[in-house]
Amino acid sequence: MIYDRVLIRYGEISTKGRNRKKFIDMLKKNIQHALEGFTNATIRADRDRMYVLLNGEDGERVAERLQAIFGIQSFSLAVKTSQDLDEIKGTAVALVKGMYKEGSTFKVTARRADKNYELDTNEMNHALGGHILHCIPGITVDVRKPDINLQVEIRKEGVYLSAGNFHGAGGMPAGSSGKAMLMLSGGIDSPVAGHLSMKRGLEVEGVHFFSPPFTSERAKQKVIDLAAKLAEVSGRFVLHIVPFTEVQQAIHKQVPENYTMTSTRRFMLRITEELRKREGGLAIITGESLGQVASQTLESMYAINEVISTPILRPLIMMDKTEIMKISQRIGTHEISIQPYEDCCTIFVPAAPKTRPKLEKVQRFEEFYDFEPLIKKAVEKTETIVITPGRQTGIDEDLF
Repeated sequence: MIYDRVLIRYGEISTKGRNRKKFIDMLKKNIQHALEGFTNATIRADRDRMYVLLNGEDGERVAERLQAIFGIQSFSLAVKTSQDLDEIKGTAVALVKGMYKEGSTFKVTARRADKNYELDTNEMNHALGGHILHCIPGITVDVRKPDINLQVEIRKEGVYLSAGNFHGAGGMPAGSSGKAMLMLSGGIDSPVAGHLSMKRGLEVEGVHFFSPPFTSERAKQKVIDLAAKLAEVSGRFVLHIVPFTEVQQAIHKQVPENYTMTSTRRFMLRITEELRKREGGLAIITGESLGQVASQTLESMYAINEVISTPILRPLIMMDKTEIMKISQRIGTHEISIQPYEDCCTIFVPAAPKTRPKLEKVQRFEEFYDFEPLIKKAVEKTETIVITPGRQTGIDEDLF
């Protein structure tokens, strides 16, 4: 193919007024992260469009990366020509020939942003359509459902030709709405919650609680793999892995068994809040769905949430499991989530957890032991890694 660029169309960004540049800059940054391995590609942005100049890079592979990035409504592999009609005709024929199969139909869809151009849209459609019919034997026109839709955009700086749109992920650029910490387990729900949060423009950092030797390195790798899928959305994902064994063992020694789940979630929130403060986050995201498990009843949430003042975002709160699973399959996390490596919540789940815990009771159980040194130690010993598509590295490397 002769494509030399990708033409990106904004979605919700287009509704922004004076703040539009901020959103465009954030989208550009996310695309730069996502295309980190494509060293020759460059990005140019203006108010109405963004372009990835391929400079010899594989346009199809670049397109695969762009499909997951929030803030893009649609995009096309394209080629730029001058406004010379003969050059436009030659490029149009080359593009259609590259996609033509025996029996294919086509149409030309011209758009004239430069109103001073010599031909209007109908004249351009007829000029290019007639030339293609003359140069490609056997091809026919179908204006309703063509196999090939040649799009021609006439602008002052040149003419852009493309032959097919890719649907983007929509939403807002990740990072444009502030930062939040995602409590990322190895299950189905939390990656979906993270994905939906990123779609609304949040920069999401993951917090995973790891309890060796009760949970394995494979369980840890499973979470890293989930983080890698989320990294495809914004180009990078920061994951904090909290050593939780000592805290969890102390809870099981000091708290009655049917309240250990409640206490465990409370201490997870306390540690996540400390990491939020350290990393400059503004909220905590969970994958909770109302009534799905014992810790997700309204009474449990009330008793658990009391321990922190940070806002908690629950994108899945009113979804059922079937709805959540459908999203996980669509975003590519489902097959990773169902791998049989259990996280710390699953390993230590009590036989009969309280579904309606009393706040005053759990507070009293926790008063008999000084958990503060264990919380501080867990935060200090937290391992932080940065994950980018096709690459994983420690936080200390210069990726920013």
